[in-house]
Amino acid sequence: MIKKTPLDHQSGKPFKNNLKFRQPIILTIIIYYFTSHTSLSLLLSSHPTPPPIPILPIPTSQQISWQLTEMAMFLHFGTNTFTDLEWGTGHADPSVFNPTSFNATQWVHVAKDNGFSRVILTAKHHDGFCLWPSAYTDYSVKSSSWRNGAGDVVKELTEAARKAGVRLGLYVSPWDRHEPTYGETLEYNEYYMGQMTELLTRYGEIREVWLDSAKGKGEKDMEYFFDDWFSLIHQIQPGAVIFSDDGPDTRWVGDESGVAGTTCWSLFNRSAIKIGDTDPKYSGKGDPLGHDWVPPECDVSIRPGCWKKLSLVPPNSSGLIPQEDIRVLEEFSEIRKSIFSSNLAKGALISASSVRGVPNDSHYGPQNVLEEGIYSYWAPDKAQSNWALNLDFEESVTFNILLVQEPIHMGQRIIEFHLDFLNEEGEWEEVVRGTTVGYKRLLRFGKVESSKLRLVIDKSRADPLISYLGIYVDPFTILEHVSNFSSTSLSKDGKTLQQNMYHHSTNVSSF
Repeated sequence: MIKKTPLDHQSGKPFKNNLKFRQPIILTIIIYYFTSHTSLSLLLSSHPTPPPIPILPIPTSQQISWQLTEMAMFLHFGTNTFTDLEWGTGHADPSVFNPTSFNATQWVHVAKDNGFSRVILTAKHHDGFCLWPSAYTDYSVKSSSWRNGAGDVVKELTEAARKAGVRLGLYVSPWDRHEPTYGETLEYNEYYMGQMTELLTRYGEIREVWLDSAKGKGEKDMEYFFDDWFSLIHQIQPGAVIFSDDGPDTRWVGDESGVAGTTCWSLFNRSAIKIGDTDPKYSGKGDPLGHDWVPPECDVSIRPGCWKKLSLVPPNSSGLIPQEDIRVLEEFSEIRKSIFSSNLAKGALISASSVRGVPNDSHYGPQNVLEEGIYSYWAPDKAQSNWALNLDFEESVTFNILLVQEPIHMGQRIIEFHLDFLNEEGEWEEVVRGTTVGYKRLLRFGKVESSKLRLVIDKSRADPLISYLGIYVDPFTILEHVSNFSSTSLSKDGKTLQQNMYHHSTNVSSF
């Protein structure tokens, strides 16, 4: 039998020779297609997954900077220091103001040495006496016997704070019991804005301005031009945050016992608030449907009255912070350091229910929650309903404090969460349950011992994000009955200190 080789009809040559020539071309095309497709996939997977969209409202850069400082020491000082009145009448002779040993550097060092990043001074309290030589009134230090009328408390404190790297804030009371124009709407608002301009243009950077609507019963009616004041402050001092019942940057928490609501949102509706006519419950809780970011600011006292407080630390009539208050502040500082110097969670193997992005992407991994700060965080994968962080310890740990932080620049998200531990029967048992988190949430409970913990996010406005997780042991607290607004005792060196529990937000001077 004779086999004939097929011919190529175009060339007339045997077809098999052409096959040897064309087959590599087809293979090359196929190989090139798969190689190119694989390279593109690898290229795409090598790009980091972008962060989730922030959920509004979110804080300004000034609010974030303020939040990160956490604690401030409020310094009440003025004629009341010498007359021993809570609210001065405005009629005290300026000559009574004579702090012969005044030392602003001592104030600042006491604050800084004990963990306070800000100091806030009552530049003018309700009596109208000014701690700077205002051109708009003679009721000030220039009419006092202190330094022959040439002294300036605000200036010296500003210089001391700047040298020590401590931020300065000023309280300027709208209510003025001395100024004759008080009660005349236009005239007094011009007077107040003139004084505010002096304070904000003479002394360098001011990082916080405090004002309120406090006023005694039966006093003159007065309409304050708050919007004009706020605009002026932000115009002259763009880095400053403003505190009032209604913000615009930080709000009153609703009490002066250092206690925020069990549920406490930084979200707030400023349109729902009138300064001077606030609902303390609304101020304490905030609003999950709020359109504004206005976090609460707390203060806490060691003695009754603003002029005799731990947080609102009152220098004495000699112009110094007394040694008894310094000792209490030092104890307070030692207690904080003892509790929070060691995060037990850093000794655990940490894992998550899911992680945003491609496998092994560390941008949003659970290890981020062990890095202090708010700008790195754990993010779960999209479209998940199970959100949890697991902590596995080689050996059992004993603890009684949980700390959780959210990356607030991404918005406040978490609505409900709880912490579980694995008990001796190998079953998960709940330790504590909480609601909002925000910048920082601290929960204290009876001591627990376990080698496995689980933080579960039960409900969130969007995919929950956690920037920091802390597990600590508090050796000082004697827990009798812990509730959201309970008071507990701290025992140290045979002494007992009272401490109010609080659960959220930055505070003026105590944690």
